[in-house]
Amino acid sequence: MATTTLQSLGRPLAMVTAAIFFTACTSDAPLAPDDQMVVSAQSAATRADRNAEEIRKIRRATARYHDLDAAIADGFVFLHGCETRPDEGPAGILYVHFGRLMDGVIDPSAPDALLYAPRRKGPPKLVGVELAVPYPLWTAPQPPRFLGAEFQR
Repeated sequence: MATTTLQSLGRPLAMVTAAIFFTACTSDAPLAPDDQMVVSAQSAATRADRNAEEIRKIRRATARYHDLDAAIADGFVFLHGCETRPDEGPAGILYVHFGRLMDGVIDPSAPDALLYAPRRKGPPKLVGVELAVPYPLWTAPQPPRFLGAEFQR
């Protein structure tokens, strides 16, 4: 009787075993927890490397704009002086390059705007950049993203 039960289970058991082996070999098979942590860590490291490279691009592109006259010579125009925004707090002096702003492209090597902080003595200090895509130029229903940050409408 034991042999008959074993024989009747043999074929389905072999099919289940084969299915497990084939599933484990597919590219979309779930990963074991240790493998998931490795993949997650590698993804985070890759993202960090990409983010660092994008920041290096911004720094290279804006090095000359520590001199406000160089920014103006490259086409940046004064948009507004220091102001306090109700939802955001204080904002510095903003210079915008309208040609770049209206191209609809997010390019860290060509920022759309430069943010300066006033100083008591001397010219304003470059403290930030803005990358922007005007809402009418969005090409997807979701907001554009850069370095994981979602653009505001």
